Amino acid sequence: MGTMTGTITLRTAFANYPHVKALKDGSVASDRVRFDFEDVPVITRAFRRMVRTLDFDLCEIALTTLAQGHAYRKPIKALPIVVMRGFHHGALVCPVESSIRGPADLRGKKIGVRAWSQTTGIWVRGILLDEYGVDHRDITWVTAEDAHVAEYVDPPNVVRIAPGQDLAKMLAAGEIDAGIAVAGVDPSTMRPVITDPMAAAADWYARTKAYPVNHLLCVKTALVEASPWLPDELMRLFVAAKAAATEPPAEVRFAGIVGADVLPYGTEANRVGIELCLRYAAEQGLVPRVYEVGEVFS
Repeated sequence: MGTMTGTITLRTAFANYPHVKALKDGSVASDRVRFDFEDVPVITRAFRRMVRTLDFDLCEIALTTLAQGHAYRKPIKALPIVVMRGFHHGALVCPVESSIRGPADLRGKKIGVRAWSQTTGIWVRGILLDEYGVDHRDITWVTAEDAHVAEYVDPPNVVRIAPGQDLAKMLAAGEIDAGIAVAGVDPSTMRPVITDPMAAAADWYARTKAYPVNHLLCVKTALVEASPWLPDELMRLFVAAKAAATEPPAEVRFAGIVGADVLPYGTEANRVGIELCLRYAAEQGLVPRVYEVGEVFS
């Protein structure tokens, strides 16, 4: 971080969403904050760098990574600026010809997911338990990588594939039974395990009012302590950038469920979704207890 004439320059990494474009192209700007952007093509790599080596001042991060960062006392704070989110009932898929007829059939099976700590997986496992009575401990989870937070150790029913193996190929070959958000899968060969996932998501949202949070922003704690005005200024900038967007976000597909504001910012607008994810993370052993929202947000 550098300062000059009262302006804070933040080393920054977030993905190229429509709702942040105005910040990246400079059409929304501040006389108090400047951004030194690093382009990280696979944005999850930035999450890993943030919690392992604090490479950024301001960084997109998964909510679970943030919670695990709190567990291991990483000096970062969340901002309630949710840049990526969605309903995850459709993320759990199996081959079209699979004998799996619904979530109950997953007990005793192998499910592939990039990492045990991946936030989409946490949402799916929480929904499986809450809605369908399927316990994550009755499934073997097959993963390609470890948690972004290096100190965390996966539970015993989580196994890692060997170098050279590929979750998408394993799913296609029947070596694993199902997958959650597995990259590289041919969608024409897969079907959702939860029948009519968007209808299931709409029903679930109507009952829970939880709009799942996946990625938000975090800032180094020391910066907030040195400049207490910074979170409010960042919120102002991101709200302005969202208003200036010239194309809709991917989340527009959820407007029929949540209404016109498909990317609500702010703590209160996201409290239900954040609290539920933090509960799921604790239930699944990713964090030692259920954190309060205020513990992880600045």
